[in-house]
Amino acid sequence: QRGFYEMAVIGNLHPPRLGVLTVRSPRSLTADTEKKLVFLTARVHPGESPASFVCQGLIDFLVSSHPVARVLRDHVIFMVVPMLNPDGVYLGNYRCSLMGFDLNRHWQDPSSWAHPTLHAVKQLIVKMSKDSRVSLDFYIDVHAHSTMMNGFMYGNIFEEEERVQRQAVFPRLLCHNAPDFSLSNTSFNRDVVKAGTGRRFLGGLLDDTSYCYTLEVSFYSYLAAGSSVPIPYTEETCILGVLFEKRATRGHLGG
Repeated sequence: QRGFYEMAVIGNLHPPRLGVLTVRSPRSLTADTEKKLVFLTARVHPGESPASFVCQGLIDFLVSSHPVARVLRDHVIFMVVPMLNPDGVYLGNYRCSLMGFDLNRHWQDPSSWAHPTLHAVKQLIVKMSKDSRVSLDFYIDVHAHSTMMNGFMYGNIFEEEERVQRQAVFPRLLCHNAPDFSLSNTSFNRDVVKAGTGRRFLGGLLDDTSYCYTLEVSFYSYLAAGSSVPIPYTEETCILGVLFEKRATRGHLGG
């Protein structure tokens, strides 16, 4: 632990290399008020390396000395699992784990033997959702898309219209603040095939104050509004880096 961030290893893995990074102000540990929690995971599909660039941009900003980052750390706890499928990444797999499973189809009932990283992360999220000291406001699973351009999101569909409208606010804010985010590519669904994904499963498990999304970023490029010339994605131009840089330049939190 170093000041406002802490790196821990979770799960009963051999060797144990599933890391979770917690970023928060030390004052949040003693504060009496309930803290908001944002939980973010990436690289459940090991071949989707742009997800790591997004994750890196977020972490770099959150641990920086920028005034906006300090305000966020004072009011929000961020828990980040940068690599949910480390074995798959190490082996050079595109989509599956060491055991040959697509982990993002097994959130409903992960096995501690067959899906150990997923099992550990699910247990941690469930534990945090029951902690009276925090309010788990967001779960965001970061992916990369091989055919579509820009950044965009997948969200869930609910019976309550008011909850549907609230869930649409965050993608709209991203569209307003990030020039590479596409609201037209963003969609909300409850496709049966996706029932085992983190976004779908946790959207049904957590209460109606929590928002669960899949954040996708293109492998290739994005189109800015009013332009027909694709802009290639690089590590520096990934979606959350652009978003936070723009907000930081303005010097306010927004949204």
